[in-house]
Amino acid sequence: MLCFKNGAEQATIALSDRAFHYGDGCFSTARLREGQLELHDLHWARLQHANERLGLNADLSLILKTLALIVQANTKASGTVKIVLSRGEGQRGYSWPQHPADVWLFYYPKTQTDFEYDIIKSGVLEQAIGLSMPNLVGLKTLNRLEQVLLKQEADQNNWSEALVLDIQGTVVEGVSSNCFIRINDSWITPELRYNGVHGVMRAAILMRMQQSGVQCVQRSIDMSEIANIQSLFFCNALHPMKIVSHLNATPLDVQACTELFHILQLNQIHKYVIR
Repeated sequence: MLCFKNGAEQATIALSDRAFHYGDGCFSTARLREGQLELHDLHWARLQHANERLGLNADLSLILKTLALIVQANTKASGTVKIVLSRGEGQRGYSWPQHPADVWLFYYPKTQTDFEYDIIKSGVLEQAIGLSMPNLVGLKTLNRLEQVLLKQEADQNNWSEALVLDIQGTVVEGVSSNCFIRINDSWITPELRYNGVHGVMRAAILMRMQQSGVQCVQRSIDMSEIANIQSLFFCNALHPMKIVSHLNATPLDVQACTELFHILQLNQIHKYVIR
């Protein structure tokens, strides 16, 4: 792993960094493929939105500067990149410092191949997430304690991913993924009005669905509709499609998901560039 802060390689993080004390910041995790950040524009838009919404005032050009350093060392650099915007060092208490936020980049080298789909068994978690403060809805903030607890429950059930509801009994997403659900032969994805993360792969899939003429409705999905689920898959920036073969031991239709995977050409996400 390599770690950079504001374009300079680092080996330590300050004890007074607010990311550690308060989870004060946001992040985005992306795949780097032969020197190119996949879904670059979508990651950039998400970070820019969070940067403005949280008042971080980070210089996002430092992301490009840091990526250039990585690629300079290896033009075919591939792996996973985690971009973190931290409010940085500050005094005790919630009041934030006035300096621009720090831009951290963690690079995990690995040979990348084309995306493929996975087939998994899953279920519905008993723990529910809360409703977010309106200004935080959709943001991928550093405070992920809900996901830590949810992941523990999923692990106890031997599920690599699981369906998460909120305290109102509404389907939201997976533990670390968004979800797409097929009911009555129609694709649906939760609208994420009150909570959840606005994922970049979710956005890319919705764009490709529109371009391919595949209808998908964004709406609230009540827990009473879970029994009617025909097909289900999870997605995030590192995995375009985790297809659920069994949900709480009930078999689901896998073929509808695999057909969609090929229609949308999700194995070639790296060829989708909108900058």
